[in-house]
Amino acid sequence: MTTVKKQLTDTNLVVLDMAGTTVADGGLVEQAFTAAAERLGEDPATMIDHVRATMGESKISVFRHLFGGDETRAQQANLAFEAAYGELVADGLIAPVPGAAEAIAELKEQGRTVVLTTGFARVTQDAILDALGWRDLVELTLCPADAGGRGRPYPDMVLAALLRTGAVDDVRRIVVAGDTSYDMLSGVRSGAGIVAGVLTGAHDETALKEHGATHVLASVAELPSLIGAYEA
Repeated sequence: MTTVKKQLTDTNLVVLDMAGTTVADGGLVEQAFTAAAERLGEDPATMIDHVRATMGESKISVFRHLFGGDETRAQQANLAFEAAYGELVADGLIAPVPGAAEAIAELKEQGRTVVLTTGFARVTQDAILDALGWRDLVELTLCPADAGGRGRPYPDMVLAALLRTGAVDDVRRIVVAGDTSYDMLSGVRSGAGIVAGVLTGAHDETALKEHGATHVLASVAELPSLIGAYEA
């Protein structure tokens, strides 16, 4: 019996974060969090450091931590956050990261499958996609609920992208890109061959590398060139 070994040359599944990576939201997460805390009669100043440190995580998980496991309070806060963020989106306060849509188009032209992921709830993710006219930009979009409920830093959304698309036959052929430490952790834990941090969002180069970035880019616009060099 002859065994055929496949070379790891085609990194054909690209999993991209949204806010801070492909979507420039100008700090709307912090604004929405502040609004949500105030609506619940809480002092946002006592919580903002944790919010910043956990950028990229599922928002309901953040609120569960902040409210000590009080599920009712966490759900109330999450709904207030999603409503506040949705209002900011509706006001036109988001835009594509420069070069992001073009990079996604280039990746698709190369035959790669691109998936957009987020730590937001589906209703907020859809509001962002609608505001940018991105509904048909990629084959698949995922939020934590689409992957069993666990968001980053778990690898679930990356692995769900693999299972749903069947785009590659080896996790090492996956590319993950994001702007937060939790994006990097989810990529590393999924076994992705490229875990690229970008400097257009929440965390700096040091934090991204400390949490497993294999590469750090100025922006996602540089990703097609990185993948091409990696495959070469």
